[in-house]
Amino acid sequence: MLQFSGQSSSVNMMLTSFAHSVFILFISYACLCNGFYLPGSYMHTYSKGDDLLVKVNSLTSIETELPFSYYSLPYCTPQKGVKKSAENLGELLMGDQIDNSPYRFRMSKNESIFLCTTKPLTEHEVKVLKQRTHDLYQVNVILDNLPAMRFATQKGMTIQWTGFPVGFSSGNEDYIINHLKFTVLVHEYEGSGVDIMGTSEEGMGVFTEVDSKNASGFEIVGFEVSPCSVKRDPDAMLKLKMYDPVPPVTCLSEIDGFQVIKEKERISFTYEVEFVLSNIKWPSRWDAYLRMEGARVHWFSILNSLMVIFFLAGIVFVIFLRTVRRDLTKYEELDKEAQAQMNEELSGWKLVVGDVFREPSHSKLLSVMIGDGVQIAGMAVVTIVFAALGFMSPASRGMLLTGMILLYLFLGIAAGYAGVRLWRTMKGTSEGWRSVSWSIACFFPGIVFVVLTALNFILWGSHSTGAIPISLYFVLLSLWFCISVPLTLLGGFLGTRAEPIQFPVRTNQIPREIPARKYPSWLLVLGAGTLPFGTLFIELFFIMSSIWLGRFYYVFGFLLVVFVLLVIVCAEVSVVLTYMHLCVEDWQWWWKAFFASGSVSLYVFLYSINYLVFELSSLSGPVSAILYLGYSFIMAFAIMLSTGTIGFLTSFYFVHYLFSSVKID
Repeated sequence: MLQFSGQSSSVNMMLTSFAHSVFILFISYACLCNGFYLPGSYMHTYSKGDDLLVKVNSLTSIETELPFSYYSLPYCTPQKGVKKSAENLGELLMGDQIDNSPYRFRMSKNESIFLCTTKPLTEHEVKVLKQRTHDLYQVNVILDNLPAMRFATQKGMTIQWTGFPVGFSSGNEDYIINHLKFTVLVHEYEGSGVDIMGTSEEGMGVFTEVDSKNASGFEIVGFEVSPCSVKRDPDAMLKLKMYDPVPPVTCLSEIDGFQVIKEKERISFTYEVEFVLSNIKWPSRWDAYLRMEGARVHWFSILNSLMVIFFLAGIVFVIFLRTVRRDLTKYEELDKEAQAQMNEELSGWKLVVGDVFREPSHSKLLSVMIGDGVQIAGMAVVTIVFAALGFMSPASRGMLLTGMILLYLFLGIAAGYAGVRLWRTMKGTSEGWRSVSWSIACFFPGIVFVVLTALNFILWGSHSTGAIPISLYFVLLSLWFCISVPLTLLGGFLGTRAEPIQFPVRTNQIPREIPARKYPSWLLVLGAGTLPFGTLFIELFFIMSSIWLGRFYYVFGFLLVVFVLLVIVCAEVSVVLTYMHLCVEDWQWWWKAFFASGSVSLYVFLYSINYLVFELSSLSGPVSAILYLGYSFIMAFAIMLSTGTIGFLTSFYFVHYLFSSVKID
């Protein structure tokens, strides 16, 4: 049975989030007019004593990749009950579940506070707590849109994480983190006659009007946490009420002072908060989170890619200027009688002039894959460019994924146009364009939908917040059939009205026999994928570490450069292989041109398996491995369609140019 509880409000949340996005776009324009705007972030200035809203996100672990709700563990709950924050489409798909928390901060007021003492732990609660502890689950706390950061020193090096662990193990016992020391870094702000924009508890933008000539306040520029396990006297703690003051605690290193996790044990939760003035300015507060080491590795990746590009460019240069141009110049210098004699002695690519534009096998599938490839490649280009320009702020959780989905939906018109126009070019008629358009609209999304549904049943069975709610399924289906499908059909219609691409030579009625080869041509095609993969794999490591190890990825400038280099390599590889096949009289180049560059996806998927074995070796259980491989398959399939499309379109125009330069009767 599917669980509907707690999911009925998802649609309302998404509608609220959509309205919020529209509102933010309007405000962004206003802010741009006034000269200051940081994409995705809005400054909130607090006065002394103002209440600060602390939120909690899903529990996450690099051991399982299965997020769970914060309140799935026996933690203290807010006095007014748990309330979900408005979440956008990307947050819901990523498994984020942001709720309010019982933590109460007041600006510039240092406090040591008691929260609650739990009821005696049941056998089930002890089992869940120990399981989350062994799986290294992290608790994620958010203040003013900043995740809590934890620092630790290991072997003389300072290491930083976001969040804090549920607990830890020592010997045969497990201990819970039940005391937190929060440090809030604040920057004192001074201004005059300003309107301050902030964010309410529901996530909506709100204005605070300041009338005084000299306004001042505090901006939150850092949020740090130090976790402790402290054993307290439950009888004494039961006499306290929530938010009663308690003496500050010094974190001990002796096991006897830790709070053990065992049945019928009562656990008391407390916290301290300290406000520290900082010189960090508000626009720089994310620098500590986005600081990524290894800039030299990124540059090495780019230089490596440039070497591959220059090598392939040299081959293409030789093909065009030495081989093709030499043959064409020699041919044009002959008189008609000599040309006729030369036609009888033709060799290489000139022999397949009557078959080179013959319709390939499975032409409809090729048109569909090219259409979907155009859609995915277009989405990638726009997303990476906007991210490189700074419009995808990490403060706006889920906006990157939301933007990608919306771009994919609206680029359906480009997919329909490209696929149907190619279909019309190969067939010579527009008949059947509706079927092609429908196939384009349903091919890639349909495969993704089937894979996600299968993975979702696994997540539902694990009671993970990563499972897509039923209501969100209906929203995604509505977006698919109400936006993507109509736009794809519109693009297909425009493709039938566009000027058809005319082939420069006629196709013979009887196909030419392809000479036998010592080795199958597909070996060369599969081997060609190693060159684009060599351009991509270093950046792929950082991206996968960001996805699966919970690290921030914000070097979109490097990613943009690598993407441009990848496009160039894919185009060059496909052109070189297409020319090589034509030279051995193999006129069936269509699919080979697609997979020459698209075969990089095979190496991406194999690299994903390698990453699973060596980098995610601690991943526990078959469920986590199945989820990882399922998402990796979707990524590899999307890469195949986009890179294959780039290679095919480049080869198509290369072959068209090549045979339009020579006239053979």
